[in-house]
Amino acid sequence: MEKQKEKSAAKREGWITTRAERACYSSYMVGQNIIYTLVSNFLTTYLLLSSIDPIKSATVILLVKIWDAVNDIFFGVIFDKVKFKGNKRFLPWLRISLIFIPLTTVMIYGIPGSFSESGRIIWFAVAYILWDSAYTLCDIPIYGIVTTMSANIQERTSILSVSRIFSGVGTVIAYVLGTVLVSQKVGLSYTVTSVICSVLALLFMTPICIRGKERNYNSEEHQDFGIAEMFRYLFSNKYLLIFYTAFMVRGCLSTAESLNMLVCYYLFNNEMFSLMLQAVSYLPLLIFVPFVNKILARFDKAMLFTVTTAILAAVYLVQYLVGYENVTVFIILTILKGVPSGLNALLLFMFTPDCAEYGKYKSGTDAKGITFAIQTFSAKLTGSVATSLGVFIIGWFGWQKVNAASFAELAEMGATQTSRALHGLWIAYTLIPAVGYALGFVILLSYNLRDKDVQVMTECNSGIITREQAEERLSRQY
Repeated sequence: MEKQKEKSAAKREGWITTRAERACYSSYMVGQNIIYTLVSNFLTTYLLLSSIDPIKSATVILLVKIWDAVNDIFFGVIFDKVKFKGNKRFLPWLRISLIFIPLTTVMIYGIPGSFSESGRIIWFAVAYILWDSAYTLCDIPIYGIVTTMSANIQERTSILSVSRIFSGVGTVIAYVLGTVLVSQKVGLSYTVTSVICSVLALLFMTPICIRGKERNYNSEEHQDFGIAEMFRYLFSNKYLLIFYTAFMVRGCLSTAESLNMLVCYYLFNNEMFSLMLQAVSYLPLLIFVPFVNKILARFDKAMLFTVTTAILAAVYLVQYLVGYENVTVFIILTILKGVPSGLNALLLFMFTPDCAEYGKYKSGTDAKGITFAIQTFSAKLTGSVATSLGVFIIGWFGWQKVNAASFAELAEMGATQTSRALHGLWIAYTLIPAVGYALGFVILLSYNLRDKDVQVMTECNSGIITREQAEERLSRQY
């Protein structure tokens, strides 16, 4: 027992965060992902059940992204300029956003049924803009705070990797509630479901706002800079551009998730089938997380991420070619897809802190606000573009409007779609994501920022070693 304790302590040498801090961080990720999943995975279904023309819905989602592009970049600049009491940079923003996120989520799913189609579109546009702004206030700080919790790369990696489990827990909670509560068996509306999910999210997100800590590893003042300086920083951060170009290309074409329930209802005749598909997708994530440090000790995460991206492209393509008539084959392919998908999801948000450290090492500019703003912008942009693209595609294939508050009402109506519309649904569910992952793989081949070098850069940025010592320890010149 004593040897085991000594071994555990040795592994965590240099760690500074407490178990309570890490638990609060993971708890926040549960709540945040309840909200994110509710909006990203069910918005398409909700809009298509709200008697809004698919093309009009998709257009509104894209137009809102114009505001998103402005507010994320604008907030990133503000974030690096604003100084709160005690030199805190992240916790105050988390506290400010705590109430607004649940409220705006309920507003999105509370479109009055008595409104005309134009009135519903206006309500949705306003609610979506408000939600988008509120989400920006939380997403940049929750990922940025990791850089102030510890200067140890292994500790940061552990915090982020464990949080991915809890992100998955939040996703599962939202997906189960969002599927079961509006299913034919329960029949609640999406409005009621959004209230239930938002209250749960608020409970999970609160602890870090009370017990969270920031540690200032950099004694120098954060630099104030404007738009021109921001763009100079972005273009000097080579790996930030490469990674998020790949992220956005594959993400904008990831149309499968938002169409999951529609695929299960119309192609497999049971919307509850989507729960099994999600379980298969997230189980590998839960399996890999306890071993993430061992995996990354043997394999560089950029290499793993690139390889799993290529595998996902291949499996999605095979799935499209095989079709959906044979349910057994479809399930087998979904299981095969789950392993690379789990690893890919586990690694996805571990690159931003690396890019932030590289950016400071390369340019001398501590611009974590801008760096994490790129992550937030990319996540929201890709989710919205993927949602709108999926709706555009099925709308172009002749999807028929329906007006139902739940799948119970949809079943009572006996609503059906043409074979052409269902073919468009299958293309959006399989072929489009295959193209996205293939393009992402090609772009990622240029990403060669290595984990060991990031640790050296972090120590240099934190003042632990000198610039000269860092240059000697780096594997190559950056």
